[in-house]
This record gives sequence, C-alpha cells and structure tokens, in this order.
Amino acid sequence: MVVPPPTPLGTEKVRAVDIPIIDLSAQRSEVSKLIVKACGKFGFFKVINHGVPNHIIAKLEHEGLSFFAKPVPEKLRAGPANPFGYGCKTIGLNGDMGEIEYLVLNTNPLSIAERSNTISDDPSKFSSIVSDYIEAVRGLGCELLDLMAEGLLVTDTSVFSRLIRDVDCDSVLRLNHYPPVQVDCNDRNTSHPYDNRNKVGFGEHSDPQILTLLRSNDVGGLQISIEDGMWIPVTPDPNTFCVNVGDMLQAMTNGRFVSVRHRVLTNSGKSRMSMAYFGAPSLQTRITAPPELVTPNRLSLYRPFTWAEYKKVSYSLRLGDSRLELFRKCIED
Repeated sequence: MVVPPPTPLGTEKVRAVDIPIIDLSAQRSEVSKLIVKACGKFGFFKVINHGVPNHIIAKLEHEGLSFFAKPVPEKLRAGPANPFGYGCKTIGLNGDMGEIEYLVLNTNPLSIAERSNTISDDPSKFSSIVSDYIEAVRGLGCELLDLMAEGLLVTDTSVFSRLIRDVDCDSVLRLNHYPPVQVDCNDRNTSHPYDNRNKVGFGEHSDPQILTLLRSNDVGGLQISIEDGMWIPVTPDPNTFCVNVGDMLQAMTNGRFVSVRHRVLTNSGKSRMSMAYFGAPSLQTRITAPPELVTPNRLSLYRPFTWAEYKKVSYSLRLGDSRLELFRKCIED
C-alpha cells in the first residue's frame, strides 16, 4: 500500500542539488559543524574516508547479490520477513507494494547465525561476513552520532551513540534488491516483460530509527525530498556512505535535525541493490532531548516516549504518512 504520489510518477518536480559530501578525515571540529548543518538543512549527507574497509563492503555485496540471484523457491525458504527474513513486494504491515525484494536481519550475532541456515549454502561464511559488516558500520554510526552531539554542543557527547551500542538495541540490517523486471512472490517464473518507465521501488517515507547508513551498487534510483513536491536525485558513489537522519534523531534533537523523506525508483536497465543499517535503540529506551537542546526559546516539541511505543504506531501507518507528527498528536490526545 505505497501511498500514491499526488501527481503521476515522472511528472513531479525533480532538480539537481549538491548534496553535502563530508570528509571524515578533516579537522574534527569542522566536520562536526558540517554534519550539524547538513542534518538541519537536508537530514541527509554523504561521507567519505569513513573507515569501513572496502573488502568488508564487497563481501557483503557479493553475498547479497548471490542470494537474490537464486531461484524464487530457494529465496522463499528464508521468509516470510516477519519481521526478519526474505520478503517480496510487501514492504510494510499494511501490505505496501513496491518493485522490490529484500532480506531483513537482526544485528544480534546469534540471530544472524540462526537465520543464515535458510539464506546461504555456507551459513558460517555468510554469518561471519554479515557480522563483520554490522560491526564496521555500527562503529561508523557511533562516530557520526558523537560528532553530531559535539556539533550541537551537548555535554554528554555519547548521548546518541550509546543507544546503538546497547547490546539490547533494536538495530537491523536490510538488503534491498530492485530488479529490472517485476518480482512476483507467487510466480515461480520471474522473466516477466518490464516496460521502460521508472516505477516505485520503495515508496515515499522517512526512517523511524535514529539514523540509516546506506551503501548501494553503482545504480541510481534514490531520491530525497526537502520540500513538498520537490525530489532531489542522489547520485550513486561507490566511495561514500549515505547517512539519513531518522525520526528518533529528529525527536532527540528537538527538531534541530530533520528526518528526511525519501523514496527509490527502479531502473529499467539495471538491478539495484542497497545495504541499509538502521541504528535503533532498545525497545524500552526513553526518547527525550538532552537538556542543552531544550531552552526557553525552544521548548520541547515532543514529550518523552519509548522506542517501543513509537515503533508500534509508526509501523501501523502507511508509508506516505508523516509518522512523527501523527505520533505526536497521538500521545498528546
């Protein structure tokens, strides 16, 4: 149930904008300022010199593409994604439809090891590769969150990052595959004709978690929106990670950062695969802004709530709904 855009796909306003690319090897104080600026204006930026080894990225990409290249009956052994495992087309609890297939994994090593038995012909190898990737990108995520806190002049600079360091955190890794042909979970023959028009691969939404770290193969399709009706294409770059501000971070910064709305369009000539790490707190974590971000001139926009409360509400909504605003109304009523 991807919410239809207000205008037919392909007729919306699209314009090229220079999305911030931040070099993490630069002077730390300057990096933190640039990150805060990007999070406030776009809710999105790219990072280079990120420290995640290329061989770790390449191995996971290879494993992901190998899995999605399997015959449909073999992939279905790893599903349904409830919430972890393989899914196809059905994106959300309400049956949001898109041109997509995906693999969702809990970031807990024991969960990965168990799930690998239905995913890979070499479960031990797959589990090791996924765990190495998660460890590396979690480290990057923690570094970015610390830089954000420093840039916001928050005294406790680990206030954001310790939420995804928590052993009970609710973070997930999701591999998304957007084939150049339609995927039908109920049809064992995937060689359907595919027209040359772009289609929605993943509909307009914001990410409910704290932040998202995204890598993709060298195929475009990702777009972000910083104003109603205007879409900005994100050029794929194999040397960068894309960083999305999520709903939790918008709430924890008292609205200083914006949770970016984004979508993915399919490509009629090439398949696209992305690897997204969604950093989330533990279910019972109390979400509230640090005291430095709540002042007489900027009162608290959100009353405290738990990630479990927000997750329950947000996952019941349609993709196009503004989750955080609807949730705020819900808890205020």
